[in-house]
Amino acid sequence: MQIEGRLVDASNATLLASVSADGRTAACVYKPVRGERPLWDFPDGTLAGREVSTYLLDQTLGWDLVPPTLLRDGPFGPGMAQLWIESEPVDELVDLVPENRVPRGWFPVFGGVDGGGRDVVVAHADDVRLRRLAVLDAVTNNADRKGGHLLLTAEGHLYGVDHGLCFHEENKLRTLLWGWGGEPLDDEEIAALNRLRGELGPDGALREALEEHLTVTEVEVTTRRVERLLRTGRFPKPAGHRHVVPWPPF
Repeated sequence: MQIEGRLVDASNATLLASVSADGRTAACVYKPVRGERPLWDFPDGTLAGREVSTYLLDQTLGWDLVPPTLLRDGPFGPGMAQLWIESEPVDELVDLVPENRVPRGWFPVFGGVDGGGRDVVVAHADDVRLRRLAVLDAVTNNADRKGGHLLLTAEGHLYGVDHGLCFHEENKLRTLLWGWGGEPLDDEEIAALNRLRGELGPDGALREALEEHLTVTEVEVTTRRVERLLRTGRFPKPAGHRHVVPWPPF
């Protein structure tokens, strides 16, 4: 691994690096554990381990929503390494729009006032790529699904990144993707969740892999979230007693 630079807007040490093997080279994001800022409400394990866990869970769902991510050693010690994704603007999927100009087929999430005093709305498209990501976030209990954590390739593939604030034991789901709240899950989503439940069982390979990065309780609570989604057959709805969107939203 060769360090190329640093992403200075990140709250934790986030480095751009290149990795090489067998004559091939690729760019990646490297987040060393020693560069993590301690968080009072995520005291166990590492943020890097939570990012890797999200990738492993996504692979079981089979939706390829998280770029290839692993835990490996690097110039500054062990950390998360994730394939770099070149991204196009995501305003065709998530955007800040005037209150009276929400595009047809979009869900308004919440409103406010911009710097010019105009009424605006954060909204997102009714798009299957975002919908699948909303399911992933519901399972991982993602506390930080911002618009800036969405990457859209030139070919139209959507990825989600920055999953360090996932898998908390308490309900902390904070996301911009509330548009399907309370709506029924479709057949593909239910099939994927059933597959996930099997792999999270006592003898499941995913459970064993997650326990390398998360506490036993966090893995068990994740399993219960999957079971709850299957029991209700619906997307979760925002809870009225707590903050349910990340800030800033982009």
